[in-house]
Amino acid sequence: MFLLNAEKSKMKFMKIGTKPDTFYTQDGSRILITDSPNDLVIRINNTSYHLHRSSLVPKCGLLRRLCTDSEESNSVTIELNDIPGGADAFELCAKFCYGITINLSAHNLVDALCASKFLRMSDSVEKGNLLPKLESFFHSCVLQGWKDSIVTLQSTAKLPEWCENLGIIRKCIDSIVEKILTPTAQVSWSHTYTRPGYQKRKHHSVPRDWWTEDISDLDLDLFRCIITAARSSFTLPPQLIGEALHVYTCRWLPYFKSKSHSGFSVKENEAALERHRRVVNTVVNMIPADKGSVSEGFLLRLVSIATYVGASLTTKTELIRKAGLQLEEATLADLLLPSQSSSHHHRYDTDLVAAVLDSFLMLWRRQTSAHVSSNSQLLHSIRKVAKLIDSYLQAVSQDVHMPVPNFVSLAEAVPDIARESHDRLYKAINMYLKVHPEISKEEKKRLCRSLDCQKLSAEVRAHAVKNERMPLRTVVQALFFDQESSSKGVLSQAASQVLASRGKEVPTDETSMMHKLHLGPPETASIGKAKSMREGGSQRGEDKIRSSTDPRKLVRQGTGSERKYHASRDR
Repeated sequence: MFLLNAEKSKMKFMKIGTKPDTFYTQDGSRILITDSPNDLVIRINNTSYHLHRSSLVPKCGLLRRLCTDSEESNSVTIELNDIPGGADAFELCAKFCYGITINLSAHNLVDALCASKFLRMSDSVEKGNLLPKLESFFHSCVLQGWKDSIVTLQSTAKLPEWCENLGIIRKCIDSIVEKILTPTAQVSWSHTYTRPGYQKRKHHSVPRDWWTEDISDLDLDLFRCIITAARSSFTLPPQLIGEALHVYTCRWLPYFKSKSHSGFSVKENEAALERHRRVVNTVVNMIPADKGSVSEGFLLRLVSIATYVGASLTTKTELIRKAGLQLEEATLADLLLPSQSSSHHHRYDTDLVAAVLDSFLMLWRRQTSAHVSSNSQLLHSIRKVAKLIDSYLQAVSQDVHMPVPNFVSLAEAVPDIARESHDRLYKAINMYLKVHPEISKEEKKRLCRSLDCQKLSAEVRAHAVKNERMPLRTVVQALFFDQESSSKGVLSQAASQVLASRGKEVPTDETSMMHKLHLGPPETASIGKAKSMREGGSQRGEDKIRSSTDPRKLVRQGTGSERKYHASRDR
């Protein structure tokens, strides 16, 4: 009897035979309840089947040949230890020979197909045999279903050589890829989609990535074959391929979605690490070259995991390169990855961020020198990254174990042109000094070396002037530029009021000139004096006046030990 489940939403199955199952187990043997004496013993590893030649030999070409070659007449014993699918697959074939009901589906079809092929249960041996029935079910039902094809393909992993020779693997892959490439409006088969926020409704449109979760159940090599075949069609956008890789990574790397720092602390055996290394290496090789095919957060997380599982240097280098290409798309949360170093106790992996930043800057400098993109685009990109790094520095500064060199190297890696304002950098340094009050004066100087007080806002500069945690040199510089800014504002406002009182508009060239001067009243007087001295030919007087307004000279006015450490401003 041949029955099919015709509902589209369920997996297909086939029922053959009508007799009840009368097999039972006794002392490691499978025996069939019957009135006829057993005259055929089939041994498969540790299991023996006591059967009848009259039922099996007419349908099994292999057993027909083996029984003919045997000289024994009463009972024949045959060992079939190499039968594909083992004892369970053989029992399905034996039950078919007796007319006992068997249920076949995508879960056991591969074993039954390979076993029936091994036993030579074809139509040439007897009409209506098992092998042609299984092949018909495979082509007309299993390959037409979505989940049926995936489950069948997954089951081929146990018998790869047999399935390759029978064409089962290739046919399943072709069926799955064909459905992946089907327009979403024509997708009618059942599929798994459990994205947060997605709710299935009666007329809800099918999402473009509807297929990604189901194929993530496949073994790595089979998954790679599916993705490779789908990409070769050149019809899927790179973002869909990237989404499939993301889903698969989350499925097979259990700590990928973990945001806690304990996600990497679980001790794993070498076998598990080797599996995870294979996943990382394979996924990286499949990432499309197109920028944005995967998110920056995905790449950064994958770099962190690659370090943990001990992925190859080539894999980590390629990941860092890809992450550097789109660093400007990262968020602060993407960068806050746990440290993988066993020799350090700091919380965050600043070495990883520094490596990605170096990769980004290398490409940025190359593009700047070659004028690949417009200057405005490149400037926007580098300034966006600078803001991101300064925000990252503010976050990692709160780690009590964060070393000064790690903090300083990141702060100084950002080019001067990238920071329009140093407010964020100041806040990061201030937070670090607050959390690490025990650091030395030299270390404080190193922290503030990249800080430009001239690029601080008035509010932040005022805070720096009163900040006791800052080194004296930084405070003096902040004080100088704060006074300079205030004097400039007063002078500009006074000049505008005078011109306005006369009923005249401030000329554009004069306004521009005042902005370029950056001088307060004391400096104006000094310059007048310097001018008169130049007219008199006194170069010594000119040098004296110039040095009186130089912030680098102001620092030398410190007393005691401060005079020794604050000789000049960083260049």
